[in-house]
Amino acid sequence: MKVYQLLSWVLLMGLALPIVEGLGVNWGTISTHRFPPKNISQLLQDNGIKKVKLFDAAESTMSALAGTGIEVMIAIPNDMLAAMNDYDTAKKWVQKNVTRYNFEGGVNITYVAVGNEPFLKSYNGTFDNTTFPALENIQNAINEAGLGNTIKATIPLNADVYESPTNNPLPSAGQFRADIMEQMTQILRFFHKNAAPFTVNIYPFLSLYANDNFPLDFAFFDGSATPVIDNGIEYTNVFDANFDTLASALKKAGYGDMPIIVGEVGWPTDGDKHANLDYAKRFYDGLLKRLGINQGTPLRPNTYIEVYLFGLIDEDAKSVAPGDFERHWGIFTYDGQPKFPMDLSGQGEGKLLVGAKNVTYLPPKWCVLNPNSTDLSKLADNVNFACTYADCTSLGYGSTCNNLDANGNASYAFNMYYQTQNQVESSCYFQGLAMETTQNASQGSCNFIIQINSPASSSPTVSLVVLLSVLLGLLSQLF
Repeated sequence: MKVYQLLSWVLLMGLALPIVEGLGVNWGTISTHRFPPKNISQLLQDNGIKKVKLFDAAESTMSALAGTGIEVMIAIPNDMLAAMNDYDTAKKWVQKNVTRYNFEGGVNITYVAVGNEPFLKSYNGTFDNTTFPALENIQNAINEAGLGNTIKATIPLNADVYESPTNNPLPSAGQFRADIMEQMTQILRFFHKNAAPFTVNIYPFLSLYANDNFPLDFAFFDGSATPVIDNGIEYTNVFDANFDTLASALKKAGYGDMPIIVGEVGWPTDGDKHANLDYAKRFYDGLLKRLGINQGTPLRPNTYIEVYLFGLIDEDAKSVAPGDFERHWGIFTYDGQPKFPMDLSGQGEGKLLVGAKNVTYLPPKWCVLNPNSTDLSKLADNVNFACTYADCTSLGYGSTCNNLDANGNASYAFNMYYQTQNQVESSCYFQGLAMETTQNASQGSCNFIIQINSPASSSPTVSLVVLLSVLLGLLSQLF
């Protein structure tokens, strides 16, 4: 074998390194500038990712996944659950979004997610009575189409659907919430009947975020936390404890062998004091190593667990009601570049993810505070305006741009708005306080982005407000 042939073979072997069995990612699309689906599809393939979980069944997304062989979980949003209580409507949805793609070279659909965390306590029961009928109708429609053996309907549920009693807060005491016990009993019976899995979203980060007294090391997998002892079993991380609380709840309900899918698990990289690259890498390194050796959990040892990382790419238009970190869950940045080394094989090699190719950006221009501005009395109002319509979550306490001074904060806010509005000249006015520049305005670890130029980019949505801002500026000069 010639030297160049040997080198090529070695290179190919390196590229062909398998990822963790059962590993997938969540692909969310709540962004002002949506990454082209074809580019995302290629990004998945370049990184050897063979499973993806969606939050809808958009035609553009499905078309991009066609022919790739990637296993796909499509979804029905919560606001469509009531409509799916009508069987004919559910049947039409299945025909349009499932059977339509069931052909050689089509989309390899394996699951349909019926709703997304519909029993969250914060929803106050809004979807309690529509979720199970929707699940039943969707799976029955899939069965009627002759696809029930390969496509299963499931419900991604938040970990708050189960709990341990306050007087016995241990995994072995896990049980389903009393207020949704009737619904959960119906759902579990139906899952069992159709050989469908239980899907749960587990977020160790949120345990830390919600409680300043939560032991930091217990959120990770490196064994440095003081163990929690449960009937002789040691728990050294919250993921295992949470997963086994569910396993206990399933056993108490009579379904101790039901397969469990982890529909979402991950760590954000910005928007909170604990959301950073170092902690995210620590979390993923530990998780992937565990998955790579099929270690399982104490109650389900040596068990293959299907896991979907959350998420694939940052989403700058997500609601920040849960926290500013919501827009920073991606293992890739907004433009498809890896945030840190991540070895998806779980073999601890620290390999870099492969970044997105053929990314096109808007021109290299930024919008910043005009240093010649003398009247700054309206600066705060203009910064608030910019951050109302653009993502300023990196400015928060403990975040990557937290160390900017007042002028830097203004420049960051102005630029984020300017980029969101596709660099329209009028969007860099702010009553005369801002100016365009071709000099990169980034400061230290704080990146002043240039937004991607995507066919799916949102057009300026507040142009009328911008016009009013300009008019107010002119009027202020006249009077």
